[in-house]
Amino acid sequence: MKLLRDLFRQKPYLVWYVGDKEKLSEKSMLEHVLNYGTWEDFKLAESALGLKKIKSLFDKITVGKRVNLRPQTANFFTNYLRKYA
Repeated sequence: MKLLRDLFRQKPYLVWYVGDKEKLSEKSMLEHVLNYGTWEDFKLAESALGLKKIKSLFDKITVGKRVNLRPQTANFFTNYLRKYA
């Protein structure tokens, strides 16, 4: 989690509309990285959380009624995690 918080301090545009960035949950942090981050940001999240944890959080993000990921993003990471997680 510290790696992701450091990432958000270095790249505040990833969480540009969040008031208190320190109180973000792991799920919310991953969602922000997937929506606004680069591949390198995702790889940092992967090293911080691990692929199994990312898969678990991604499943929670994509199961709800309202999914905040673009369809292309959700499709890409569904396929990526299916293959590598």
